[in-house]
Amino acid sequence: MCAARTEDRHDERVLILMRHAAAGAGWGVDDHERSLSSTGEADAPLAGRWLLEAGLAPEMILCSSALRTRQTCTWVSSELGDKAPTANLSERLYEASAAQVLAEINAVPDSVRVLMVICHQPAVQDLAMRLAGADSEMDAVMDLSGGYPTSGLAVLRTTRGWGLLDGADARLTDFTVPRAERI
Repeated sequence: MCAARTEDRHDERVLILMRHAAAGAGWGVDDHERSLSSTGEADAPLAGRWLLEAGLAPEMILCSSALRTRQTCTWVSSELGDKAPTANLSERLYEASAAQVLAEINAVPDSVRVLMVICHQPAVQDLAMRLAGADSEMDAVMDLSGGYPTSGLAVLRTTRGWGLLDGADARLTDFTVPRAERI
């Protein structure tokens, strides 16, 4: 799905919720230290490319402290180039509920207009569904409700301040899952 472009609104904020790229099985490795698989390393940069093409370079990135999310962030940021902000790592985003992720978002300064959060299932899907209001794009809602694959990106737009987000108060405009060609 192509990014639904809207006129830049001075009062609009954009929230990009991303599930980390595909991780390896990690046999014998603590879950927090699981790294990306080769598939994840191929898909993650495509998310960054999609963001650039959609004109959605984040001003701030909140990233779970897990290795696979940090690696995803690195690949996304490599595509964003000089538009990539320094990521803010958060232990609280690892194994977080949707409410805990929302609490992290609620603490973001309103001066940030485009915020990206890279975290985990099921919180990422639960939060996207919680925030999607009645004016959301139906195709995006249907795609999102069917699952949130690795490297999935949900784009939500709101005129509310970050601290006021709670539920059904953003418009889901896009849900996409960038994938590299598989041989």
